[in-house]
Amino acid sequence: MYIIGGKTEWQIRFAVLLMVATIQAASIWNIGIKTAAAQNMVALGFIEKQLGATISWAGWFIAAAPYAVMMSFILYVVCMKMLPPETMEVAGGDETVRREREALGPMKPSEKKLMVISLGLLFLWVTEKTLHPLDTTTSTVIAVTLMLLPGIGIMNWKEAQARISWGTLILFGVGISMGSALLSTKAAAWLANQLMTVFGLASMGVFMVFAILAAFLIVVHLGFASATAVASSMIPIMIAVLQGLGNDALNIVGITMVLQFVVSFGFILPVNSPQGILAFSTETFSAKDCIKVGLPLTIIGYALMLIFAQTYWHILGIF
Repeated sequence: MYIIGGKTEWQIRFAVLLMVATIQAASIWNIGIKTAAAQNMVALGFIEKQLGATISWAGWFIAAAPYAVMMSFILYVVCMKMLPPETMEVAGGDETVRREREALGPMKPSEKKLMVISLGLLFLWVTEKTLHPLDTTTSTVIAVTLMLLPGIGIMNWKEAQARISWGTLILFGVGISMGSALLSTKAAAWLANQLMTVFGLASMGVFMVFAILAAFLIVVHLGFASATAVASSMIPIMIAVLQGLGNDALNIVGITMVLQFVVSFGFILPVNSPQGILAFSTETFSAKDCIKVGLPLTIIGYALMLIFAQTYWHILGIF
């Protein structure tokens, strides 16, 4: 063990492990939870617009959460293998956590209000289309409105405005507009026909079509810094490809949802996801560190998707 810039070697290696595992776990659970990522909501918007169907929070969770749980275990194994820390225990870690918790003090009234609103919102998401008719968007708008109401809320518009990432909102708007343009100009259908011709999808079974499209999305994502941009540009094309197969028995809604899972595969490069970019700016780890974990994680994650398509998702009626 030796000192580098005031830190021991194992502390630096542990920091690398912690940061890389965190961004990869975020990408995995962007798959597992419908409301965890903006790209999911973008894709669901196209599913509703093109196919006239909706996917509930619980329906998404039932399909995606088992996959995310298995990928979380795989992430742990891959991280410990590729980025092993020098020690398995941080000296004084428990004491540091206890001291920091005491420094936080008791919950403030605003924090209690936020907890109640958050739990209420989670309840509305989970029970969507079962105990009430509210969809995910409506429930979220209600929660945000409560947070801004005088007396009840926990913030005012000036406080919210200063913390809103307007650049991110513009990015979402541009991405959605691009997807809408692909639909309105029939470019999505044209690109879908090109894909079907190049890969010969028309003569393949559903499983092989999914396998090829999923691999295609993984490769395409390497050129994007935003999964939202991938969803905006690719999901309309994926829907058009599935519609072009002309198979009435095909569960287009379900397969599109699973293809959206692949859109969150921002594992390989730190610039392939917003959380990766944010973590990379700390200069805690290198792109090579991310690749060491992300490349095997992508290969295993893709193989696991093919297994799920033949087993669990087949049982659910998606394939």
